[in-house]
Order: sequence, then structure tokens, then C-alpha cells
Amino acid sequence: MDMHAGNEMVAVPPGRVTLSDRRTQRSWSTELGPYRISAFPMTQAQYAQCTGQRPSSAQGDRLPVEGVSWWDAVRFCNALSRSEGLAPVYRLHADAEGVEWEASADGYRLPTEAEWEHACRAGTAGARYGRLDEVAWYRGNSGGRIHDVGGKPPNAWGLSDMLGNVWEWCWDIYDAEVYGSYRVLRGGGWFDEHWSCRASVRRRSHPTFQIDDVGFRVARSIVR
Repeated sequence: MDMHAGNEMVAVPPGRVTLSDRRTQRSWSTELGPYRISAFPMTQAQYAQCTGQRPSSAQGDRLPVEGVSWWDAVRFCNALSRSEGLAPVYRLHADAEGVEWEASADGYRLPTEAEWEHACRAGTAGARYGRLDEVAWYRGNSGGRIHDVGGKPPNAWGLSDMLGNVWEWCWDIYDAEVYGSYRVLRGGGWFDEHWSCRASVRRRSHPTFQIDDVGFRVARSIVR
């Protein structure tokens, strides 16, 4: 990753996170080992540098890349890994319908849903890691537009824009029995009301959809 562009990888400590789904009234807990996650969502400059493409509707190097599908994000992770001499995490099937996660690979990947929420909370237990207007761009203060990454203070672990600005793709399937291949989105976006910008909120979208308030950040496993 072009670390001098300011999107360093932040070390996240191990922990236990309990996730919940309002629709099903279900909750489940996950134990997490240490991992690394990018301090900001991927920017348009980083995406263009790695792929040669600028898919976003609003243009600006420091704006989060949006208008990217889950599949676009997965391919970006592999391309970024190769550009840095790391082992790609994802093995893509020839029919582009399946993907396998190589657990031993040291390259870039999407965070799991549990990793995302653990990183977002940064040791806090409330709905948000700070007052919403202070830490996030959302409908109440965004002026109806996306904003450069890092414009709001980070959480206690140094991660910015975990809430608001753009929703972020996660690795996980949302609910295979009901929604098939739909993947998890987290964090809320610049056009969302305050209730969507909370650490626990889950949204879903088809992995081929490209949406103007959906981006992603990357993670890396600590491979021993």
C-alpha cells in the first residue's frame, strides 16, 4: 500500500465481540486474535494507483473510493497484495462466482464483520465511539456529499471514518438462507440518518452492486 499517502495499517489488539441482528433478534460472539486494519477507507487515489480505474461518481484523490462492488474490493485486495510482493488472500474461481480465503496468506483482505465491529468500537461499549457530529459525516452534517477521509477525529485506536462517510464492505455473507450471496455492509454513510451510523448496525447488498455511498477498507492477518 502507498503508506506515504497516509493510509497506514493500524494494529488491533485481540478481543471478544458480540454481534447482533435486529431483524432476527439473534446475537453471537466471536473471539478475535490480533490483526491489522487500514486507518481510513481506501481512497480514490489508492484505488486508481492500484487498478488504473476511477469508478467513483464524485472525484477527488482523498475522497473514499465508492461505486465499487464487493467483487471489485476483493480483486483490489489481491492486486494490492501482488504489488507489494505479498501472497494474495483470495483464490477466485474461473466462473467469478466463488472465492476461497487462503488463511495462510499474508496479503490484504476485507475485514470480517466481527473484526470491523471490534475495530470500530475500539474498546467502547456504546452505540458510537464518540458524539456522532464530532466523529462522522452523515445526513445531519455532510451537506449531502461525500468528504475526504480523515476529516473527523479517529477513535481510540487511531481509525477514522469507521462511522459515516461511506458504508464498508465486509467479508461475510449476511444471511445465506434468506438473502443468498448478499454480503455485509457496516458503518453508515454520508446520506444516512443518525440511527444507521452505529457500531452494531448491519446492512446488506449484492456482491455485484456498485453504490455511491459504499466503499471499503482493508485488513491483514498476522500470519505466524
